[in-house]
Amino acid sequence: MTQAQEYRLLARLEAAFDCLIEHTEALVETWRLSNAESWSLDTPQADAAWLHRALLDFWYQDGQDGRSTRSYIGLVAANEAVMEKLGRVNAAKRDFADLLAEIRREVPNLVPEIKAVLPFRHPALHDHLRGVGLARLHLKQCWRAIPAARAEVARIRLAWYTSGRSIKRLSVRDAERMLLALDNEADHIRIQLRTLAGLPDGEPLAQVQPQAPLMRANLFYREPLADGHSRQAMNVALPLFVPTTNGRLPDINQPPSHPPERRTRAKRSDTRLEETPLLPSLRVYRYRDE
Repeated sequence: MTQAQEYRLLARLEAAFDCLIEHTEALVETWRLSNAESWSLDTPQADAAWLHRALLDFWYQDGQDGRSTRSYIGLVAANEAVMEKLGRVNAAKRDFADLLAEIRREVPNLVPEIKAVLPFRHPALHDHLRGVGLARLHLKQCWRAIPAARAEVARIRLAWYTSGRSIKRLSVRDAERMLLALDNEADHIRIQLRTLAGLPDGEPLAQVQPQAPLMRANLFYREPLADGHSRQAMNVALPLFVPTTNGRLPDINQPPSHPPERRTRAKRSDTRLEETPLLPSLRVYRYRDE
């Protein structure tokens, strides 16, 4: 890709970021003018300032893991105008994510520049955040979608969900490619490559990713949806927008403010992995012999 093409791609991403900010600002203002109800797990003041902070938190905090994102658990009653603005925001997020994926694929060296340059396009945001050490962009927090119910809801039940970990099946060749993408001059990577070379090509492996507790919302709709279902479950890391004609929230429960310290569900019966990781750098395990 030529330098001119890189500049055009970066300009498209800058425009997409501007569009995302503008649509999000418009969403918050439209909701503020609607005088509709809202609720937050973390604060009694679930007002427009809270919603603005939740939806425009695109920034790293000191020491934050780049794979993790911050949660803002809440509910927002939304009239038709607000839901229309929300649709525009989520469309802008998809456009931003698509362009970012293209850049990562074609010119990955641009990503550090993106994180540094985009915040300067909105000086009011940047100047405030720089003062509290949050001037670096967290790209994943930009493009994650804002959840929304599909129709009017009779009641919502919120509960913490602690799945513990996710398990992704890998082939030996998959694991080898992932190791080679790391620093293959390092001694500990070479040791793991030698370990991997001793396995048969057809042996399945498992990559384990610890998962943070998350809030799950169980929605009970007033009328069955087009697909015949009257219930829906979804994870809610951002405020959940609930369609309404009267500005009121449906009946909701009050979940604990913090997740349980231990899992409340039984340990998964399909966890058949060895105790010690085969490839510690990738959190990859062998399956136990049957």
